[in-house]
Amino acid sequence: MTVRAALRSALVETYRCSWRLLLVNTALTAAIGMVVLIVSTLPLALLIAPLVAGPVAAALVHCTVKVIREEEFQLRDAVEGLRLHWRRGFALGGLFGLGLLLGSLAVSFYISERHRALPLAVLAAYVFAIFSLLVLLAWPLAIAEPEARIFDAFRGAWSLLMRTPFRFLALGAALLVVNALGIVTVLPFLTLTIAYSFLAAGHVVLPRRSIQEEVTT
Repeated sequence: MTVRAALRSALVETYRCSWRLLLVNTALTAAIGMVVLIVSTLPLALLIAPLVAGPVAAALVHCTVKVIREEEFQLRDAVEGLRLHWRRGFALGGLFGLGLLLGSLAVSFYISERHRALPLAVLAAYVFAIFSLLVLLAWPLAIAEPEARIFDAFRGAWSLLMRTPFRFLALGAALLVVNALGIVTVLPFLTLTIAYSFLAAGHVVLPRRSIQEEVTT
């Protein structure tokens, strides 16, 4: 599926399942916000918030996979996703949190007055952006294939990214804009940006397997 088609399909599905996705998405943002409020030290919060919110993110991704494969989901699917994938949620959330922490420290280090190495700061930001895109692509693969190792999900995501890099960079850029708008606005639709991002990523990495399942069943 092309990036444009994936973004369009994700938009339609986000609108169709908006209130249910809003509830699960709100639970995820609430978990992140709670950790940020409790943990006063910013670097530590960058690591702990994604880790704690990981299981809720796994529940959200489980719901988006259901939407992609079955065109519908119920709120009980979020509970089922949390029960099935909470360990993977901790692992994926922790990995992203670690990358976020290291990326932030690297950028801060290179832009400090003592060092002022702007090219290295840009490079660190670029590496973190690629890592974030890789994690985003790995989420649907890890949740849709619960019997596979998380390493396999990352390997599959990396393989897809290297096969058509410009396609996935375009997807990442589009989702970055969407989530940036979600951060700076309070429009109801833009509170669904995380769910929308997972839907778009899922449409890019999952369609081939879904078609095979339909043929075999």
